[in-house]
Amino acid sequence: MARSIDLDGRRRTVSVAAFRVLARDGLGALSVRNVAAEAGLPPSTVRYVFPTQSSLREHTITLVFDRTRERIAAIPDGLPARERARRILLELLPLDDERVIELEVYLALGNAALTDAGLRPALDRVVAEMGTWSAEVLDLVEVRSADREYEARRLHALIDGLAMHVVRLAPGESGEWTIAVLDRHLDTIAQA
Repeated sequence: MARSIDLDGRRRTVSVAAFRVLARDGLGALSVRNVAAEAGLPPSTVRYVFPTQSSLREHTITLVFDRTRERIAAIPDGLPARERARRILLELLPLDDERVIELEVYLALGNAALTDAGLRPALDRVVAEMGTWSAEVLDLVEVRSADREYEARRLHALIDGLAMHVVRLAPGESGEWTIAVLDRHLDTIAQA
């Protein structure tokens, strides 16, 4: 009798292992052999779940945004609109160890997408999703500006810039100042 393989379970196991390898050792270490060792699986299993290096990389970048999406979805609906907007934005900043790792993974894979055409669609989806979250925040704070596309792009750029500053802070240095910057920006755009 053939053994039944929980493909989704294996995919999750391999994905989490790939995420850990990438976060700990960098993009150069994201290989079938290293991911298999991290997951405690034979390399053939990793190749079965993700037949190409690109498919492994693409799924890892998707995993990062799945985690972000889950955190945003968990924000209570009953919050005042401005507080919900603020909480969405805070989930996009690397203010804890998990989100720092997620940003490092995103940056590594984003850079790889510049030369790996197979990764470009995943990167484009991530950028589009960031644009969607930016537009949602504008709706929540009732931005009345005639140029909403500009405001959404400006907000997206602010989040990306703040995230880059925070992830590059010296060890032990706090990134809490980004919250004050976000609060002030929310006040500003709410008047636009």
